[in-house]
Amino acid sequence: MSELITAELVDLDLSAETKDAAARSLAERMVAHGRVTDLEGFLADVAAREAQMPTGLDGGIGIPHCRSTHVTEPTLAFGRSASGIDFGAPDGPADLIFLIAAPAGGDADHLSILSTLARSLMDESFTGALRSATEPERTAALIRGDETAGEPAGEPSAQIPVPEKDARPEKAPEAEEAPVPDASPGTTAAPTEATAAPADTTAPAAAAEAPSEVPAEAAPAAAPFRIVAITSCPTGIAHTYMAAESLEKAGQAAGVEVSVETQGSAGFERLDPQLVRDADGVIFAHDVEVREKERFAGKPTVDVGVKAGINRPAELIAEVRQKAERGEVSGPARAAAPMDKDAETGDGFATRLRKWLMTGVSYMVPFVAAGGLLIALAFAIGGYTINKAPSVAEHFVWTDSTSWAALLFQIGSVAFGFLVPVLAGFIAYGMADRPGLVPGFVGGAIALTINAGFLGGLIAGLIAGAVVMTIQRVAIPPVLRGIMPVVVIPLISSAIVGFLMFLVVGKPIAALQKGLTDWLSGLTGANAIILGALLGLMMCFDLGGPLNKVAYAFAVGGLANPNEGSLKVMAAVMAAGMVPPLAMALATTVRGRLFTKAERENGKAAWVLGASFITEGAIPFAAADPLRVIPSAMAGGAVTGALSMMFGCTLRAPHGGIFVVPLIGQPFLYLLAIAAGTGVSAALVILLKGLRRTPHTRAADSPADGEAEVTVAA
Repeated sequence: MSELITAELVDLDLSAETKDAAARSLAERMVAHGRVTDLEGFLADVAAREAQMPTGLDGGIGIPHCRSTHVTEPTLAFGRSASGIDFGAPDGPADLIFLIAAPAGGDADHLSILSTLARSLMDESFTGALRSATEPERTAALIRGDETAGEPAGEPSAQIPVPEKDARPEKAPEAEEAPVPDASPGTTAAPTEATAAPADTTAPAAAAEAPSEVPAEAAPAAAPFRIVAITSCPTGIAHTYMAAESLEKAGQAAGVEVSVETQGSAGFERLDPQLVRDADGVIFAHDVEVREKERFAGKPTVDVGVKAGINRPAELIAEVRQKAERGEVSGPARAAAPMDKDAETGDGFATRLRKWLMTGVSYMVPFVAAGGLLIALAFAIGGYTINKAPSVAEHFVWTDSTSWAALLFQIGSVAFGFLVPVLAGFIAYGMADRPGLVPGFVGGAIALTINAGFLGGLIAGLIAGAVVMTIQRVAIPPVLRGIMPVVVIPLISSAIVGFLMFLVVGKPIAALQKGLTDWLSGLTGANAIILGALLGLMMCFDLGGPLNKVAYAFAVGGLANPNEGSLKVMAAVMAAGMVPPLAMALATTVRGRLFTKAERENGKAAWVLGASFITEGAIPFAAADPLRVIPSAMAGGAVTGALSMMFGCTLRAPHGGIFVVPLIGQPFLYLLAIAAGTGVSAALVILLKGLRRTPHTRAADSPADGEAEVTVAA
């Protein structure tokens, strides 16, 4: 395997003014040396990663990075900018830019490079040497670790490794230390005299000459203060490892044992349980939920953001020692709710609320799909009067198709009966874990009883989760803790939720639900068309994101108490959601030269994804070129939604795409609406991409070069 970085991959006079231009300049060096096979495809992957979250770090550093199918081996290119380039860091532009490329599927490679680089960037002598270097060869050697940044001779540097296959992120190699009892692999113990500094060769002679007045048995040295720490950040890469490095160095300086568990993107290795039990204090430096936080309950704890772990580690260590001296300990930690256990984003209230709601919707959808498809099949076989058939438990004729249709309808109706309780129960579950299930299901069932419907279930779930979370924060005597989850919490929370749903919020919600149902039922003409266009815009704006899910949940909720209006809404939502991937597939077929080779391959899959109502099939195209793809998709989705409502198309099934067309009211007009929206989106994206093509690109589009590609990122 080649070296991670060479002199040819270093640009000490990077003249780019924007982060896109900087990435292009450094990527061109990778292409020239065979590390990247497709410049535009690789830059599209870099832009897609940058769109998720800025890659600027404090201290004038930018680390754009990605995994890509266009990368042949792990590679790092470095550029130094005199004027600075904005990579979104809070403290201003970056002058040191590291472009990191890892092969697709090489996630361990990617994270290993990032984590080790992040640790090196905590060393001011390292960044200072990079800013003062005058030769690319020395700069590359510094980054590789072949040369040191003014360190004493013989002291090893933190070399950035070229990861081997299946490697996992590791800490930067450090000087060997003597074994420390109870230290788990990957942790850092406090330095002993033998390891904190180079050995003093005069010590033995001095000891021999000293008077022999030492008692036969010297008093044992006091045990050092032990701290365990957790570091994590939204992306689980740079700041996670920078905070770990900072805390470990501060611990060494203070004579404190600091063992850090980095909860990064590649998962995490738990600290040795014995190490946690023996710890005198805990530091949480995190921007996302600490996983398995309950392990650290009952110890002095400092809880801060990840940047505090980077910027003021000595203060955090001093603070946790002071808490230990005062005897302050944390209370029993509640296990993280299911929606938080694998959190990869920030934990603001709006984000949590969306996740709670989506947790309920995700568990509800299978009930809706099963019930909706069974009911749709029943209507297809037995006609729309099948809902008046007697119970099949009392009357069933084996040779009568009507009886079979009635059976399907009644099974589907039972499945639909769980829709609102499941929604409420699992919203509460997402908020408070298993203790939220009982009050959530009870609140959802009450919502059905008082005709509060989908909205009632949604509110009941939020109330149930909030009630359980409040109860869990109350200090409980140890003798009662064993019965809390099975007796006390279900009893108290169900009583409170039932009271609120029956006597306080239930009736207003039921009135609102009835008003919404009546409004949907009465939608005709221009109002219906406007609603269809609005739903189409929502479905195509973020391609499976929060706004898309809101529109979809609104449509699915209407199926709980179906009427003509709610069935039209469901049809419009599914039709619009099919448009983006179908449009991208059509565009790559009609004008393939406007797209990269990878996008043309994605276009083939997009036919199937779009036909199956999987809107996310258009995400690769939107990530590479959002300013052209997303507006085009929204225009087509609005046209399809409006036409579907205008044609009066209906749909009882919440999913299925073209595979449930026989169950759709006005199926031919429905397909026409989808085709019209697909055509509009495809035409717009072709037009917009064609307008920005450069003369250089047109020259590359010669017949002899069938694989010519063009820029996909604005």
